[in-house]
Amino acid sequence: MSKHLQTVAAMACMKSLLMIFNFVFWISGIAILAIGIWMEVELYKYMEMSTEFSGTAPYVLIGTGSLIILIGSLACCCTVKGQPVLLYVYGAFLAIVFVLELGAGLSIFAYRTKLTEGFDKGLSQAMVNYRNNTGHLANDFDVMQETLHCCGNHGYEDWLNLTPSYPIPPSCCIKEDCNPDVPEQIYTEGCYNKVIEFLNGNIGIVAGSAVGIAFFPLLGVVLSCCLASIITKAKYEQMA
Repeated sequence: MSKHLQTVAAMACMKSLLMIFNFVFWISGIAILAIGIWMEVELYKYMEMSTEFSGTAPYVLIGTGSLIILIGSLACCCTVKGQPVLLYVYGAFLAIVFVLELGAGLSIFAYRTKLTEGFDKGLSQAMVNYRNNTGHLANDFDVMQETLHCCGNHGYEDWLNLTPSYPIPPSCCIKEDCNPDVPEQIYTEGCYNKVIEFLNGNIGIVAGSAVGIAFFPLLGVVLSCCLASIITKAKYEQMA
């Protein structure tokens, strides 16, 4: 009888730990979803200027975050019901999430390198499109110059070196109502280095967070499998 009580106590403890894990796991899904949306909304206008741009990275995070939220919500039911089969299935889902998150983090690292390689050519093309007022890139280029305090690709002279030359845009101005023809009143540093620095910093944080969070589901795999084993053991002890 004492042995059975110990098993029941262990089961209650494991259930509590797994419920805490489920909550934290659910919160991590919200965080990953938010990061994916942030990449799509904030970083998109910079990333799309690279000739190597592919819009899949933010959607991978959005999809993974949504999947985690769904699984985390269903996991609470599995934990409360205490069905060993459901717990083993939950553990299998967590293992799949681990692979997805790890793959997402590593792919973002690799994508970051590929993305930066196409920026030199991409920014030059964006300047030509700016002159032709093609699509929304003109507005994105203005936002980039104003936000990063830069002008042109490698310098403000790039605008003058276009064929035919193009007047330096007002978005290069340090202050409002400036004269773009006066170098002292505009940003003279090119946007290439600043964009690379900006993306490396932000995407590096995103990729590092994704890889770090990826190992968290492994704890859930251990907890769910241990709880399933304890529940099975308790049933055998009741029958004995």
